[in-house]
Amino acid sequence: MNRRALTVSLVIATVLQVAMVVAGHWSLAVAGLFLVGGLAFSLVGGVIYALMAKPAWNEAIGMGALVGGLSALIGIGVSYVLGDVEPILLVLGTVSSAATGFVGAAVTRMFVKP
Repeated sequence: MNRRALTVSLVIATVLQVAMVVAGHWSLAVAGLFLVGGLAFSLVGGVIYALMAKPAWNEAIGMGALVGGLSALIGIGVSYVLGDVEPILLVLGTVSSAATGFVGAAVTRMFVKP
């Protein structure tokens, strides 16, 4: 595991997630993009990890899923505290975002060799 790549990708994805949900708290147009935006930012997190770490397959998909899911969990948690989403979204959003981070890292890994 590349700690620097994990930290950088997690911070970037989390900042994007939190910025989106805070903006969505004040703007219905942004709130309407929570699903697509949240998944996209998780995908970006997985891509960043794979680009920076140039990991083996198992590490790429595992860390991509971790970055995607954890960043989404934090973002959704903020959105829940703000009263903008239901608690079930903490589970559903985290799982789907973990899958998206997995995909982002896996696809990137196909093109970036260790």
